[in-house]
Amino acid sequence: MKLNYKRIGDYIQELKVRNSEEKAEQLLGININKFFMPSVANVVGTDLSVYKLVRKNQFACNRMHVGRDYRLPISMSKVEEEFMVSPAYDVFEIKDTEVLNPEYLMMWFSRSEFDRNAWFYTDADVRGGLPWKSFCDMQLPIPHPDKQKEIVAEYNTIVNRIALNNQLLKKLEETAQAIYKQWFVDFEFPNENGKPYKSKGGEMMESELGEIPKGWEVGKLGDIMDVINGYAFGSSDFEMIGRIPIIKIANIVSPNIELQNAQYYSGEINTSMKRCLVESGDILISMTGSHVNQINSAVGKIGRYNYSTPAILNQRVGKLKPKIECSQFLYGVMLQEETQKEILMAATGSANQANISPETIKSVKIKKPLQQTLNQYEQLGNKIYKNIDNYEIEIRALGSIKDLLLSKLATIEN
Repeated sequence: MKLNYKRIGDYIQELKVRNSEEKAEQLLGININKFFMPSVANVVGTDLSVYKLVRKNQFACNRMHVGRDYRLPISMSKVEEEFMVSPAYDVFEIKDTEVLNPEYLMMWFSRSEFDRNAWFYTDADVRGGLPWKSFCDMQLPIPHPDKQKEIVAEYNTIVNRIALNNQLLKKLEETAQAIYKQWFVDFEFPNENGKPYKSKGGEMMESELGEIPKGWEVGKLGDIMDVINGYAFGSSDFEMIGRIPIIKIANIVSPNIELQNAQYYSGEINTSMKRCLVESGDILISMTGSHVNQINSAVGKIGRYNYSTPAILNQRVGKLKPKIECSQFLYGVMLQEETQKEILMAATGSANQANISPETIKSVKIKKPLQQTLNQYEQLGNKIYKNIDNYEIEIRALGSIKDLLLSKLATIEN
């Protein structure tokens, strides 16, 4: 029952303010997650005066590919400075913000149900464009302005907590990497007296990888771990909803694994699949990808799985299985720029379709610490990543609450 629903087009007005004076310098696009981002378009020699301007509390959207992407890229500016968007974008604003709150409207646009509805209205074009009239004809509930403010405040409380947790996560990841560098690059791990090893006179020796502490060795990744290949699923095995998530290369968003858009498997787990199962703390690597060192598209990108429920690897995703107690050390090694470069250099294939083998990964040379040093680092690393796991669990829980709040917008009463 939609008696309380109103037509979007009755509350917004289209804007076509151009960058005619060329005062705006920043050109932004919109990603499918509905955020403004720096544009990747090559604008050298382009007349920027025809680009559209977006100001605070104004919206921009790209209606051209809704049928293809199953989403309407749309976002609202929250910044004081005006910026440019493509002339092909639509820019609009709310006619009366005392009647319809801009943040409330953006919440409505953020609903997965809104994207499904927008997809339904797309035209017959191969890209599935959404006509402007169809967009304006879409409807939403508009409760009393006070109710809108209450909903927005509740939503922002959740969003701000997620943002804070993400900041804390970043700090913890940076701390872990800083400690790794301190111990295994600068060799300032604690000596027997708890003092920094190298700066307090710790004995060093030459090796083929440069100077290393006395007693350390030059070895290979294969000395401390194996690489387990993913399972070759058939196309009919992939489901949108199922029993166990399948981790593809796209799910590795370094330094983590993201299951937000994962596909699933609901069949029986046979003997070959069991070795491809993934549990919390496992380190995964993409074995196919770009031959360019871009962390989220390159071959050899690394992610750490931190979900309580198991998953299963798809082909061309590998699991790094430690032979000794060294998970945190191994994770640190794999995230190092020099390790990534060595893997990229050893990859075969074209620039856009490079491949690495388990043997290639295992052949990468490393500086092997004493087991006692490894044990100390594992204890410290486990504490840090336990905190990281807790924050990520909370972020996912808050994300579920946020999605539930967005979903319930359809049933709001005054």
